[in-house]
Amino acid sequence: MTAHLADPEHNPSFTRGVFLGEIREDLVFPFPELSADERESLGAVLDSFRGWASATVDGARMDREGRFPDEVRAGMAELGMMGLNIPEDYGGFGASALLFSRVFGEVGTTDAALAVYFGAHQSIGCKGITLFGTEDQKRRWLPQCASGERIAAFCLTEAGSGSDAQAMRTTAVPSADGTHYVLDGEKIWISNAGYAGVFTVFAKVPVEVEGRQKQRVTAFIVDARAPGVSLGHVEEKMGIKASDTRTVSFAGVRVPVEDRLGEVGGGFRIALEILNSGRLGLAAGSSRGTRRILDLALAYARERKQFGRPIGEFEMIQKKFAIAAAECYAADAGWMTCAAMVDRGGVDFSLETAACKVFASELSLRAALEAQQVAGGLGYSKEYPYERAVRDARIMLIFEGTNEILRALIALSGLQQPGEQLKELGRAFKDPLRSLGAIGSYLGGRVKRQLAKPCFTRVHAALADEAELVCKAVHDLALAVEKLLIAHGKGVIERQFHQERLANAAIDIYLSTATLSRASWAVARAGGPENAVADLDNARIFVTMAMRRTRRALRALEANQDARLKAIAERALESGSLTVETPTDA
Repeated sequence: MTAHLADPEHNPSFTRGVFLGEIREDLVFPFPELSADERESLGAVLDSFRGWASATVDGARMDREGRFPDEVRAGMAELGMMGLNIPEDYGGFGASALLFSRVFGEVGTTDAALAVYFGAHQSIGCKGITLFGTEDQKRRWLPQCASGERIAAFCLTEAGSGSDAQAMRTTAVPSADGTHYVLDGEKIWISNAGYAGVFTVFAKVPVEVEGRQKQRVTAFIVDARAPGVSLGHVEEKMGIKASDTRTVSFAGVRVPVEDRLGEVGGGFRIALEILNSGRLGLAAGSSRGTRRILDLALAYARERKQFGRPIGEFEMIQKKFAIAAAECYAADAGWMTCAAMVDRGGVDFSLETAACKVFASELSLRAALEAQQVAGGLGYSKEYPYERAVRDARIMLIFEGTNEILRALIALSGLQQPGEQLKELGRAFKDPLRSLGAIGSYLGGRVKRQLAKPCFTRVHAALADEAELVCKAVHDLALAVEKLLIAHGKGVIERQFHQERLANAAIDIYLSTATLSRASWAVARAGGPENAVADLDNARIFVTMAMRRTRRALRALEANQDARLKAIAERALESGSLTVETPTDA
């Protein structure tokens, strides 16, 4: 994975494009495949991990005890799992994003807390060093991370700044002699904190800009064993209980200048880049982990009999499995396609990682609840894995940016370029004689957007109807975006009801396109539609459902109950109660 945010304007983005009515097929077609060598490596890694995990990993025990047994952590290191995503030059395996994400999914299938331990270390903990570290920093830190000698953790969130990283209070003040920074502050909800040997920490550094002192977010590599570093108690969590989550405090910690990560003021972009990696891993882990609990529910539905036959024969039960299967198919298509974007480089994949994380995390919770429902009373018992699956899945909607924040990110990022075009048009109309070219270009593009739908050229003919649905959705989204910006201008920043609708539409469009790519690949690989019936059924079900949701979301931009929703919420917030007076109130 290479950094790309340093120059986002010049890197193509599929999802940003759909806000303009464009379909960048080249970014999602053909569907990615592992090379022969990668397939061989993947098989070896999975075989080793599965054999070890079946003999060593007891998820129920780890959940009860709230910790990983020593043999689990040692085993992960001995297998080379803790260096899977670290370049070979620094002692790691050097896995591609596609291979790493697939293995992440396998770990998630085994145990969600173990996946957090594995992912927090590589996807975010030491990822900043891999992407932005100097050669010296990589040589000093990455081999220790690859071997498992030092576990890495990512320290961004504070009590007063979660998704709003600019509000952080942790500071790093340069020493008078310029040899080090003095780090003070406190970070909360830090995964792997109790196991960590190294932290990636974000703090504000004072700098002078035009005679005024400013604070600039900057990243640092911090030795967890340094004087002044202390840990709070292990948090008692709803799920992923074996994952060690704590507060990390820094009191006068001396950080050598050579352990500053990137430039002063570059911390925010570094954090965003690292979180992109984390979101992709979470998507793969959530998607593959979903399959495990559904497989258990399937086995139960085949055996459990009511009214003289297995409950799996009843259509309401069948519907649960069918929808879950189609959504798992799409979720896998989404993260695989996104991983391929990461591996090719030169692509802005930030919105795709957000889309994959939002969809897969919500799918994992929804599927866990459905599996629990299929299991009936057994699903509610701690003796069986269903209730733990529900508890473990819940955090995925909060990790690496809450899904609400990520929806806002997708919508506002997608609106940026259309908004700039309209801004340029406004300036052009102030001096139309000198700006006829700009005006003509915009108006010509507008006519094109209104009259001509984008289209696919690489989707298999067997999926032509579904492809047409997606093309229409992209066309309608672009027109809706333009209309929304004309109506609200900059005020759209405060229109979060609309942001949610736009984001949901964009997520479904991306996942549908990835699904079409996957199913088209499957048909070609199988030698024809008749040999890829399962793929086609899953694709057709998902795309049809997703495009139905998209149509509803776009219609609701104009016809909605937003004012009433806002009024109800504001009354409740003002009064402190959700209820209104009833005749039975005393």
